[in-house]
Amino acid sequence: MMQEYIEKAKVLCEALPYIKEFNGYTVVIRYGGSALIYDDIKASILQDIALMKYVGFRPIVVHGGGPEINKLLTTFGITPEFYKGLRVTDEATMEVVEMALNGKINKSLAADLCRYGVLAVGISGRDANMTRVKKLMPDGRDIGLVGEVEKIDTALIKTLVNNDFVPVISPVGADAEGRSYNVNADYAAVAIAGALKAEKLVFLTDIEGVRRDANDAKSVMARIKTAEVKDMIASGAISGGMIPKVECCVAGVNAGVKNVHILDGRVEHCLLLEIFTQTGIGTLVEK
Repeated sequence: MMQEYIEKAKVLCEALPYIKEFNGYTVVIRYGGSALIYDDIKASILQDIALMKYVGFRPIVVHGGGPEINKLLTTFGITPEFYKGLRVTDEATMEVVEMALNGKINKSLAADLCRYGVLAVGISGRDANMTRVKKLMPDGRDIGLVGEVEKIDTALIKTLVNNDFVPVISPVGADAEGRSYNVNADYAAVAIAGALKAEKLVFLTDIEGVRRDANDAKSVMARIKTAEVKDMIASGAISGGMIPKVECCVAGVNAGVKNVHILDGRVEHCLLLEIFTQTGIGTLVEK
């Protein structure tokens, strides 16, 4: 029993220099994947965010909600449709997107964080004109009310953070006329982190990290330079659904975020393991 306590003390000592270094750091967490679906994983992630807040981080959560949106669409008899990973969003679909993201997931996540003693507030990109968008036309194709971020007004986020609140942000934006648009949560997180000049941006995913060999789960790279990404995509080392994730990481670094992490959100306490230990568990993308 005494040895168990000693090991716990060693863990705290290992974390001490990181706690000291990161005190006051702004970290944007792109919350999604299994962390939104499974209650045990969700609890672990929320505990990590709460602890990060207690030790001096300034966390900001940006969430998605694809599975919940699909579930609601099916309930209303609407077939989900995608083009190159982007949800085709007509007027009816946009109503469901707002119901799922703003009405259910956003408020639920904020309430869950409050259960861990954190003052969390759920907001959307439409609040205080925070996320200004224009219509996104991939390959010149009209896919409906899908927005590309033009500008992030950080006033509301900073007001909440400076008053000890954790903002939980739904990726719904508005154009100049106030019309709602669906925004890809990855791109929203990059834009928000860049506008805040956040020290860290963390993507929670359902894979271990960037692999040197796409087929070898044990080849996860602890660090990768943005200059390496293009060659790894060309060689096939980075492929499929990992390409847009890594490209978002590069975009985050280029937007001024100091460190961008890709973590396996299925691992218990993945945020703490990556940020507060010497080895980490995911991939750090840096210049």
